[in-house]
Parts: sequence; structure tokens; C-alpha cells
Amino acid sequence: GVDLQVCISKNPTCCTKKMEERYQTAAKQDIQQVLQTSSATLKFLISHNAAAFQETFEMLIRLAENYTSTLFCNAYRNMAAEATVHVQEFFTDVGLFLFGTDISTEEFVNRFFDMLFPVVYNHVINPGLTDISLEYAECLRVARRDIRPFGNVPKKAIGQMGRSLLPSWTFLQALNLGIEVINTTDHLHFSKDCSRALLRMQYCPHCQGLTLSKPCMGYCLNIIRGCLADIAEVDLHWQGYIQSLEELSRAMSGAYDIEHVLLNFHSLVKDALVQAGINRPELSEQVNKICGSPVRKPKQSPGCSFDQKKDNHGLKMFSRDSEETLTNRRKEFIRHLRPYKAFYGSLADQLCGNELAAADGLPCWNGEDVVRSYMHHVVGSGIKAQSANPEVKVKGTDPVISEIIDKLKHVIQV
Repeated sequence: GVDLQVCISKNPTCCTKKMEERYQTAAKQDIQQVLQTSSATLKFLISHNAAAFQETFEMLIRLAENYTSTLFCNAYRNMAAEATVHVQEFFTDVGLFLFGTDISTEEFVNRFFDMLFPVVYNHVINPGLTDISLEYAECLRVARRDIRPFGNVPKKAIGQMGRSLLPSWTFLQALNLGIEVINTTDHLHFSKDCSRALLRMQYCPHCQGLTLSKPCMGYCLNIIRGCLADIAEVDLHWQGYIQSLEELSRAMSGAYDIEHVLLNFHSLVKDALVQAGINRPELSEQVNKICGSPVRKPKQSPGCSFDQKKDNHGLKMFSRDSEETLTNRRKEFIRHLRPYKAFYGSLADQLCGNELAAADGLPCWNGEDVVRSYMHHVVGSGIKAQSANPEVKVKGTDPVISEIIDKLKHVIQV
């Protein structure tokens, strides 16, 4: 083993260059494995909850759509078939917004009431034996915001949807970012200097036949803090991220409670329809001014085609359980997440303490020999502290880590 690069020793060695290379690969794989194991519970906690919240939101949307379609079937049967198409479109938009499509709540709430107006005009304000023509319906759609047939209900709906959907959207985005942070730190790229230090710490003693000796605690901390200096930089932002999630979760109640807003949307629609019914004569007059007399075409609207039985069993169970489902589930999730606030700050200590280093007072490996205790200075965590690290040279921050820190800063701001 005269050509060894790292495991050079005064004593005879039983390693060849080829073995050293294989040990080098093993040392890197070991640390990767230890990192992934240490974050596995945290990663599962976040990904499992992200999926559960998404599923609950999907269920809520279906339930709210059901309630709204049922309102038309029960109270406005003659226009139910046309109205439920617009109800479906509206709740599709709610889902698209919540799960990440860039659309504005104001836009899709307005679109729903625009589309609803011709149907309401045709059946409530100025009912005839036949339906209004497509061109006339288009004129009504365009004029709806000026005529304001539904009073201030659309404005109220825009406010409620915006206030309740945005925090829930932010919550889901934040959970997905949490998973991305862990995936990034789990697959950190280790520098050449760090890889060599890991090899020296874990496998060089084998070359001297010291297969049972473990590294000294201080020695282990210097190497792991050096190798994980980038990850330690995430710590402050990770703490801020969990803090912000807690605050957001607490604020998602009352007017910001998506559950309350979605499940009561049907009563807003009902208010809108009642309002249009009360003001029939004035509305009819305004429409005539803007769009002229109604142009009708021979076609009778079908009755209610919405199948109320479909889905109802699952949804009924959900609505019964859901009185406090979301709030409780969020509280529970935050309670489990809180202990992981300092996860990145204490990672090196955790790895050396639980897995890698020898227990205090036992003979241990210091990189050259088995000794009673490690004599060098032990550095702190983070990049700045590494300038005094006797075991590993650390250069600037890894750009991948810088990028994930920027994403954390951004989500905290949002």
C-alpha cells in the first residue's frame, strides 16, 4: 500500500489503492444513508400530511359542489340542468387554484355569476315558454357587472374565496417545499476534502486492523460539522419556516376557514337568487335598455339532471366528521412538527451522538491512532465556524443549498 492517498500510516497497512478507493465510495454512501435515515420520520410526517390535506380539500370541494347543485335541484328545478354546469365549472376552478394553477379568485367568482345571470334571467326575471338566444345570453353575461342583479353577493363571495383559498394554497405550497428541502439536504454533494475526511474517519482504521474502533466524539463532530456546514446554514430559515407554518395554521379560522367558506357557498348563491327575484321589474327594465327585448329560440330547458345519490354516502360521513376536521388535523400536524424546529442545527451532533462516534471515556480513533481522547479544537456549526476546522477545509456555500434557502425565505414572506 505504498501508493495510498489518505490512509497513510507509520504502521504496516493491509490496504491497497484499490481497497482505499472502494472504502472511499463506501464512506460516502454511509453518510448519505445516515442522513436519509435521520430525516426519514420528518419527511414522512410532512409528505403524509401534504397528501392528507390535499385529499381533504378535494373532498370539501366535492361536498360544496354537491350542496350548491342540490340547492338548484330542490328550489329552482327548472333551471337546475343549466346552472349545475356552471356550478361544476366554478368548483373545478376552486380546485385548480388550490392545487397550484395561477388563476385569480376574483376572475372565477365573477365568471360564475356572469354565466349564471342569463340562466336566472331566463327562468326567474323574465321567464318565457322558450329559451333566450345565445347572442342575447352573451349580452346579458357582458352586462351583468353593470346591472348588478345579485346585489353585493358576488363581491362578498370574492372576499370570502380570496381570504380562505389563499392561506390554504400557501399551506399546501409550504408543505411541498418542506419535502423539497429534505430531498435536497438528503442528497447533498460532498466536496473532495470532506469525502477524504470521511474515509479517514470511518475506514482508515481498518487498514491497520482496527475494525472495532470508533472515532472520538470531537473528531467526529469536526468532520461531520465540516461536511454538513452547508446544511447548518439552512437551520435559521428552517426554524422561521416552521414558525410561519404555525402562525398560518392558527390564522386559518373564522373568515379564513376554507371549510366554512366552501360549505356555505350554496347559501350565498341562494341569497343572490332571492335578490334577483325581488328586483325583477327593475332588472327587466335595465336589461331592455342595454340588450333590447329578449330574443327567444324554441327549446325547452331540461329538468334536474344532477344525481344527488351519487357520492352522498361518503360525503355525509365526511361532513359529519368534518365539523373540526381541518383545524384539528392542522393542530395535530404542527404539534408533531414543532420538535423538528432545530433539526438542521443539531444534525451533526445527532449523527455523531447516535451513530458514528465512540462513547465518552472509551479509547477512540483520532484519524491517526487509537487514543484516550481527542486533543484538537472542536469547531461550531455553520460555514463561518469552519475556518478553524483542523480536519476539513470548507469553501463557500453550495449553490443548491443557497437556492433552497431562497425558496424558504420566499415562502416565509408569502
